[in-house]
This record gives sequence, structure tokens and C-alpha cells, in this order.
Amino acid sequence: MNNAQMTARIGLFFLVGAVLIWITFEALHNGGFHGRKGYALTAGFEDLKQLKIGDEVRMAGVTIGSVEQARLGAHRAEVVLRIDPEVKIANDATAGVASAGLLGTNYIAFDLGTSTEPYAPDTEVHTKSNADLNTVMAEIGDLGKKLEGTFNSISSITQGENGQPGLFQRLDKLVADNGDKITTTMTNLQDITTKINQGQGTMGRLINDPKLHDELLATVDEIKSAATQAKGFVNDAQGILGQVKSGQGALGTLIYDQQAGDNLKRVAQNLRDLSDKLNSGQGTLGKLINDDSLYTQTQGVLKKADQAIDGLGDSSAISAVGVAANALF
Repeated sequence: MNNAQMTARIGLFFLVGAVLIWITFEALHNGGFHGRKGYALTAGFEDLKQLKIGDEVRMAGVTIGSVEQARLGAHRAEVVLRIDPEVKIANDATAGVASAGLLGTNYIAFDLGTSTEPYAPDTEVHTKSNADLNTVMAEIGDLGKKLEGTFNSISSITQGENGQPGLFQRLDKLVADNGDKITTTMTNLQDITTKINQGQGTMGRLINDPKLHDELLATVDEIKSAATQAKGFVNDAQGILGQVKSGQGALGTLIYDQQAGDNLKRVAQNLRDLSDKLNSGQGTLGKLINDDSLYTQTQGVLKKADQAIDGLGDSSAISAVGVAANALF
């Protein structure tokens, strides 16, 4: 093999290596071999949670793109997403950083959204924070510490501390000190339940006597009936008040009819004027009530009539009339 052939082979090997390096670079950084495809979207998060360039973008579990760039923004982390050109994402869909299992890589997960309008290229999408494995483990650790503190508190209460007896010791001492009282109380309770079971007392009769139970139910029914009647009375009263307020009936007319009120005032005024006249002796009835001379004259006339009747005697009818006239006039 001459030098020319060796040189050609080395050059070809170098060219193939360069092509392979370029293909690998494009595949890792741009997701293809012919430059970037699709449109870009931006998403901002408080924490990328080990998300890296090249990780997948999924929607409803289907891969629709990849993470093209990761950078720091204003008080947040941002990623640029390269989305397949044929995929349209609703402009109310939300993106979050999800994990593929406990040991899997992270990826961007979109929900489907409900809008019919898609995100425009080079716009920012809505995001949400998802709990990752580290967050969950940290919360579990905090929960374990709280549970440990709770168990320690329960232990100190039940077993006691600083020389003080615990809950069980106190209960044991309480039972020991009051054993006789507890026995007496249990005996009394047993006597009470025995009497109730035998139908003694009000409670026993109520439980065991069907007649008393029926009477109680009848009383309850009567109370319900009385309540129903009272409700009807209230409804009737409300109806009457409604009629009065609307000016119906004599009472409603009297209260709300201005003309009827004026007439009533005039009647009252006339009665007052009449009583004033009677008290002042005006008119025949007023004089009859207040003038004593008319009363005296009436008594005199009655006496004369009595004397005339006594003097009639056996006189004839004409003579009697004449005597009565002379006596009166």
C-alpha cells in the first residue's frame, strides 16, 4: 500500500468521524438532523427540579416536543420548549414539571385545556407547581417529626414525668380510693335498671306499659291538633289584619277611610254638643233635667188631678168633666 492510498483512507476516516460527530450533536441539541422544527413556547417555574435540555414535552402522555433551552429569568427559572408543528396546544392549557416514576427523568406535562384557540408561537404558557419526590419526602419527614412529638406527649401523659404519676397511675389510684363508692354506684344502677325492667316508676311504666305509651302518643296527637288549630287561628288573624290594612270591612273602613273617620268625629262632636246643652239646661230635655220649678209644677198638676178625681164621686160624666176642668184650670 502506497502513501497515497494511506492518505486517502485517513482522510475518509476523518470525514466519516466528523459527520458522525455532527449527527450526534444535532440529535442531542436540536432533536433532528435538519435544523430546528416546530415552534417555540416559554414556560416559567420557581424550580426546574433537575429538568434539563432534551427532556420531553408531553400532553396527555403523548410526546409533542422537547426542552430546547433552560435559563434564569427575573426571580424564576425559564425553559424554552420546541413543540411539533402539527400539534396545537389550547391557550388555557397548563404546563408543569412531572416525573416519570420514582427513578425516571423529569419532563414537561401539559393538560389538554378547554379553549379552541391555541397558543401563538413564541408566547409564554400558563404553569403550575407539582410536588416532586424530594418535596414529598421532606413533607413525610416533617410528618414523622410531628408524629414523634405527639407520641412523646402521649407517653409523658400516660407514664408521667418529673416524678409525677401518669394517667394510668392516677386512674388506678382513683379506683382504689373510691372502690366502695364505685361499688355502691354500680349497685344503685343495677337496682334502677331492675325497677325499670319490672315496670316500676314513671320510666318503667313508660317503657313496659303499652297503655301508657298509647296515652302518651294520644297526648302528643292532641298537642299537634292544638298546634294546628293555633296555626289556623293565626292564619285567620293574619287574614283579618290583611283585610283591615286593605280597608275592607267596617273596622278597615273606620281606620283607613278618611270620610268615615270624619263622620265619626262629627258624630262625637254632636254628642258632645248635645251633652253640653243638656248640662247647661238648654231645650226641653235640658230644662226638664236641670230646672226644679218644672218638676214642682208637674207635681202640683198631679195633686190637682188627684183631688179632682176624688171629688168626682157619683157625679155624671159631664159633671165630672166640668169638675176636673175647674180643678185643673
